[in-house]
Amino acid sequence: MALPTRKSLIDCLHGRPRSLAVGILVVCLGLWIGIGATIGYVALAVASAPDYAAVRTVGSMPRATTLTDIEGRHAFTIFQEQRLHVPLSRISPHLIRAFLAVEDRRFFSHGGFDLIRVVGAGWNNMLSWRAEQGGSTITQQLARLAFLTPERTLRRKLQEVVVARRLEQAFSKDQILELYLNKAYFGDGLYGVEAAALGYFGRHAADLDVAEAALIAGLVKSPSAYAPTVSPDRALQRRNLVLRAMREWDAIDEPSYEAARRRPLTLRDALRREERYGRYFKEEVRQWLVEHFGWERVYREGLRVETTLDLDLQTAAEAEVARALAEVERRQGRRARAASGQLQTALVALDPRTGEVRALVGGRSFADSRFNRVTQARRQPGSAFKPFVYAAALERGFTAATVLRGLAEPVMTPAGAWAPADGHVDADALTMRHALRISSNRAAVRMLQDVGIAAVVEYADRFGMTAMPPVPSLALGSGEVTMLSLVSAYGAFANRGELVVPSFVRRVSANSGEVLYEAAPDVRPVVRPATAYLVTSMLQGVLDGGTAAHARRLGLTRPAAGKTGTTNEYRDAWFIGYTPGLVTGVWLGYDQPRTIMRDGYAAQLAVPLWTRFMLAATRDVTPEAFAAPSSVTVARICPLSGRLATPACDRDPGAAVYAEYFEQGSEPVDYCPYHTVRQTLPIAAASTRVARVELPPPPADAAAASPVPEVRPTEPLDAAPEAASPPPKKRGFWSRVFGVGK
Repeated sequence: MALPTRKSLIDCLHGRPRSLAVGILVVCLGLWIGIGATIGYVALAVASAPDYAAVRTVGSMPRATTLTDIEGRHAFTIFQEQRLHVPLSRISPHLIRAFLAVEDRRFFSHGGFDLIRVVGAGWNNMLSWRAEQGGSTITQQLARLAFLTPERTLRRKLQEVVVARRLEQAFSKDQILELYLNKAYFGDGLYGVEAAALGYFGRHAADLDVAEAALIAGLVKSPSAYAPTVSPDRALQRRNLVLRAMREWDAIDEPSYEAARRRPLTLRDALRREERYGRYFKEEVRQWLVEHFGWERVYREGLRVETTLDLDLQTAAEAEVARALAEVERRQGRRARAASGQLQTALVALDPRTGEVRALVGGRSFADSRFNRVTQARRQPGSAFKPFVYAAALERGFTAATVLRGLAEPVMTPAGAWAPADGHVDADALTMRHALRISSNRAAVRMLQDVGIAAVVEYADRFGMTAMPPVPSLALGSGEVTMLSLVSAYGAFANRGELVVPSFVRRVSANSGEVLYEAAPDVRPVVRPATAYLVTSMLQGVLDGGTAAHARRLGLTRPAAGKTGTTNEYRDAWFIGYTPGLVTGVWLGYDQPRTIMRDGYAAQLAVPLWTRFMLAATRDVTPEAFAAPSSVTVARICPLSGRLATPACDRDPGAAVYAEYFEQGSEPVDYCPYHTVRQTLPIAAASTRVARVELPPPPADAAAASPVPEVRPTEPLDAAPEAASPPPKKRGFWSRVFGVGK
């Protein structure tokens, strides 16, 4: 191997400074490029972070719309995120201290980023060999929740620090803490501490104790993993870790720590539990809100809605509907239940004076079918329509004592002669009151003919039942109605002839408290007060001795009125009934109409359901009589003629004289033409006899205004009163045969 020459050594020495200079230059250039790139990266990250204007919108988070019942009780929520916003003053101090202890103990002293916390959290986690504490402040977490993605990159972390600083400059510490506690996710679909408190413990955030507060505070680290509904054991472990952090920070004393640590986990969902009831009602309100305020406001702005619902009545309604379905299906037998489609039922109850809907069941199961049979289905009401025929007649001068004759005669229609089936009574003449009490089909059709089909169609329209067919069978309920329109129409009879349009919402307020909507009753007079009272009086007879008498046998004793309805082939069973303060309708049938069961009359299917619900709904309500207007008077009537009764009418056991109500000016002024001195019973047809009708006692104002008149005719009769004449001599055989002495 040859040794290096002098020349090569000199060349090497001369080249070393050049290589060193080049190396230093390369390093400096690399540092310059790296610093520049870092500055550019940071500048780009900062530039792309939300600016101050965007930061000020941090409070604009999706909030759940809350619905309360008439007592102010939470009923439902409508949400994109299950979030209930509450101010900091309505959050338990235990919960605030729990969050600060485990998430950010120096919250009130740092400026959004806490270098001391980052170092301290790292050291503590290293010593404990577990990630007990995080490095992000509450302000940084709020920045991440509101504006940033959950990705773990340097760029996102830089943006988080920048946004946190801007939040600290735009809001006070209390405001930041309130925003964070209302925005954080706590698992199981619950956003914000109020929703979490109600969803897990059935308590408001203001009422949480130490153990409950610690559990909720521990959830934000990993909501899906620590949610007590998902992993109770992990939730308890995390809770106890938070309790230890609270004790180390002196947020609680030793006895409180030990007591809370030993507490077992007890969950109670008061936020979503109630929604097992009233889901058809909720859906009606939801659709109304979206229609009036738009989807965005309803699902994101946290409206406060005061509804007309009574949760107690709704619970009773659903319980009785389920009971009625079980009873009817048990009576149907296995073969009927095996047929296609399930038996359905519906119920709606409202206040006739305000139109406010108190309870609504739109079918047997909202989960199986959202089709609301109260508001969406159109069905034939059957005989439940008859009161409106008689209301139109009363408005046109007929009275409850009007005798409807020729009931056996067929009615002429474009299709020929028609005589409706009438299994209730075989009679040729009935008073209006008796006809309605026993639900005579022929009498209703005769009344329709006498009043005029067009007039009845007009009055049905006034009552809110539109598009009625102008045919004779209209009297038997061949037109189709929604259940809500039929029930509200009955409400007009309870409300002195005034129809109040049904409503579901009382008031809507923004989250700020601004009132956006205030309900005002939509009142529409449809018949005279006297007409409404007279119909009510007749419908009381339906319960007291007519087709709904089963209601009395089941224990309903308070004043009430109503009407059954059964359609052809027993496809629909209705009962609509009311007290002065509540009108309720029930229906049973199939969505695709078919026979419910053989001889499935409403009296056996619908009346028990209605009665049991009304007993529950009025249990704590003082019984109230129907108040008669001063325009109602009373007169003693012979039902065979519909005229004022005479002493001879009283002595005829077939006459069954009774006291009848009239609107002043419509009462008869003449006397029964059948009962005279020589004719104790001039019409021998037993079919015209009417059973005794027991009326409620005359109201005080009506009796005072027009007492029962004495039977003192102002015009001479055929002879003197029967009581003043001597008893007639018995006629002999020949005189009876040949008419001698007639």
